[in-house]
Amino acid sequence: MKKISIIVPCYNEQESIQLFYEAVQKVYETKIVPIWPQYELEYWFIDDGSTDNTLAAFQQLAQQDLDQVHYVSFSRNFGKEAALYAGLQHATGDLVAVMDVDLQDPPTLLPQMISGILEEHYDVVGTKRTDRKGEPVIRSFFSNAFYGFINAISDTKIERGARDYRLMTRQVVDAVLNLPEYNRFSKGLFSWVGFKTKYLSYENQDRAAGQTHWSFLDLVSYSIDGIINFSDKPLALASFFGLASFIIAVLAMIFIVVRALIFGNPTVGWPSMVTIMLMLGGLQLFCLGIVGKYISKAYLETKHRPIYISKTEK
Repeated sequence: MKKISIIVPCYNEQESIQLFYEAVQKVYETKIVPIWPQYELEYWFIDDGSTDNTLAAFQQLAQQDLDQVHYVSFSRNFGKEAALYAGLQHATGDLVAVMDVDLQDPPTLLPQMISGILEEHYDVVGTKRTDRKGEPVIRSFFSNAFYGFINAISDTKIERGARDYRLMTRQVVDAVLNLPEYNRFSKGLFSWVGFKTKYLSYENQDRAAGQTHWSFLDLVSYSIDGIINFSDKPLALASFFGLASFIIAVLAMIFIVVRALIFGNPTVGWPSMVTIMLMLGGLQLFCLGIVGKYISKAYLETKHRPIYISKTEK
């Protein structure tokens, strides 16, 4: 019997787990089995160091369905990227899906995704949101800006509004697993490995339960990681700023000398001088920060630490 593995990263999601399982099972039993009866489901829930009763919810679900439900519990919070990687490592299905447990990834799209691979012969069927209804305006603005910026500076193009929610063939999963880098940005990795890909669009969905654990600063940090992992253009940008500052400084020196020769030595404007010094100092620190970020990523890679540590598995 062939198998579809569903990977579900979770962090403090005790309220959503049962709702998610019931929603996916309903789609499987009513829409997938009648068309593709040769495929059975396999769930891999990944507990990313939750502090609530998420693990207990997994264990209770596993008692209901001993054959289909599996879980991995981390020793601490390693982040969603580590949870995705763990799920890909453990999944044994011929087809592998990645989904969020909060039901913002509609399970009703699964039949179309399966059809895209089995009948239209795509290797990957991903999803993207057509809107961000219900999200703060500032978050939507910066999200759109991120996609525009990273696609402008990176050779690896990421579909605007793309979600981690996707269905992949075993060949694609194996290709992603062959990228054992410590600093992971899955949206970029899924695009980098290539393969024939199709995207399904859907409107933004509300969470089934609970609250999002992604703050605005978390998203900004995640975006910066994505940019650094898939482009070296910020390093070139830092060099450009340094060169531009040098040229401006030389022109300013020439202007000051010429003005002094023609008009004499004017009153020294120390406030403007301090302002210029602070501006150039800030620019230097900004460029050093960019370089330091790349160095820190390389430093973490050289440590060869595991991406996650598992405490409990079933």
